[in-house]
Amino acid sequence: MASSSTSHNGFYYYVVMIVFSTMVVACAGSFYQDFDLTWGDNRAKIFNGGQLLSLSLDKVSGSGFKSKKEYLFGRIDMQLKLVAGNSAGTVTAYYLSSQGPTHDEIDFEFLGNISGDPYILHTNVFSQGKGDREQQFYLWFDPTKNFHTYSIIWKPQHIIFLVDNIPIRVFKNAESVGVPFPKNQPMRIYSSLWNADDWATRGGLVKTDWSKAPFTAYYRNFKVTEFSSMHSNPNSGAEWQTTELDAFGRRRLRWVQKYFMIYNYCNDFKRFPQGLPAECSRSRF
Repeated sequence: MASSSTSHNGFYYYVVMIVFSTMVVACAGSFYQDFDLTWGDNRAKIFNGGQLLSLSLDKVSGSGFKSKKEYLFGRIDMQLKLVAGNSAGTVTAYYLSSQGPTHDEIDFEFLGNISGDPYILHTNVFSQGKGDREQQFYLWFDPTKNFHTYSIIWKPQHIIFLVDNIPIRVFKNAESVGVPFPKNQPMRIYSSLWNADDWATRGGLVKTDWSKAPFTAYYRNFKVTEFSSMHSNPNSGAEWQTTELDAFGRRRLRWVQKYFMIYNYCNDFKRFPQGLPAECSRSRF
């Protein structure tokens, strides 16, 4: 459990400056242009001229959307404001995924809770159909009061999860020790709001209170920075493939993992009695 004493650290007000090559291709369009509403009937809505999107959940159905394009490497930014009040039993998922039994996936999932209790941010990485790489965090702010930016940096050598530009997790390419890494399958961006009260809140002990429905989450300021186009420039390729966290970013990562991480599969010896996964022995940075 994160201690309230950590607030004095002042880290809340910093941002991580990740330097990319000037060859990246960045675009920020409208939700009409970039996404399709995929399920939930009128529970998924785009408004404000395409600049705002909402997903809702009621007792009949949740809702979701997906990107029109697929991406192979890049930085994905999205601002979310999560379901307010008693959100127990709900899950707001925001993730990249390919399709098929050997799919790759990079997950943010926000597990709701009763009013006054913190959301749990659940992260996972799937490669060639295998996941089981969960890390979970409390956030250092109330994600229902304002919009906050949730980002994924996906490169051939690592995946970085960021919240308000602060890195919370790094998953490094460990193919050298036999661990598959998602680098060959283009992925779409997906999001959904759905009922998971069989497991989402305290392992399913707290159920969804449907008298509080509809539950609604909001999205804005989507931006994607594609890296794949840089392959055409041999002078820029090495730079974008090797950029990692600088010293400042590593300090922020250690801060988050010390004070706000509540589960790490790499520390779960009971779950892996035959030995931790191979990637767990590698440096976090």
